[in-house]
Amino acid sequence: MYNGAVIIPARYQSSRFPGKPLAIINNKTMIWHVYNKCIQAISKERVYVATDSHEIRSEVESFGGNVIMTSKNCMTGTDRLSEANKELDYDFVVNVQGDEPMIEPKYIQKIFKIMEKDVSSILNCYCDIHEDEILSQNVPKMLISKNGRLIYTSRGGVPFDKNMDSHSKYKQVCIYGFSKDHLKLFSSQTQKGEIEKFEDLEILRFLELDIPVHMIKVDPYGIAVDTPSDLDIVKSLMKL
Repeated sequence: MYNGAVIIPARYQSSRFPGKPLAIINNKTMIWHVYNKCIQAISKERVYVATDSHEIRSEVESFGGNVIMTSKNCMTGTDRLSEANKELDYDFVVNVQGDEPMIEPKYIQKIFKIMEKDVSSILNCYCDIHEDEILSQNVPKMLISKNGRLIYTSRGGVPFDKNMDSHSKYKQVCIYGFSKDHLKLFSSQTQKGEIEKFEDLEILRFLELDIPVHMIKVDPYGIAVDTPSDLDIVKSLMKL
């Protein structure tokens, strides 16, 4: 059995929503909500927040969470995970995004249990897309092969037909499973991949390196917080 951890990458300087992890939902910060969903999935001792922000560090320490400080030079959240795991040295890491306060612990646990048995594959989750999300640039759309591998992901409404009408069926759910070696390979690149940079989707770096990504389907459960307007929606949903 392989030894792993859940790491939540969290940065303060988000281009679309600065200070996002410290946004308040139901009198608690967003990073508190995400962290508490993670510790419902696995033991608290194996859940960490990786950040370059002293404000985020202080908040996580205030509720007794584990923090790994990383540099401000990480190009993506996955690079931040890789840097954190150089210190932690786990066989695998499950990445849970810090802007997913509605995430379901059972899906974190599902990816964790798969990785405990087999770290040979990169894992990512996806679910059916809602019609209102098809044209949103904040929602990555996923093309999945019959064997459950990621073909491509885009902020556009892929696939399009010849009339440029979108036929998107699936969206990304930001729970990933990475082995230590996959993280090392990812962060060994000195710059983003060409398509990764163009789409602003870091999972594409693996596809550009010819590394397959295996997809796990889950049920829809809410939305991620990319913008202040998303935060308002999540606040309303979490009051229900």
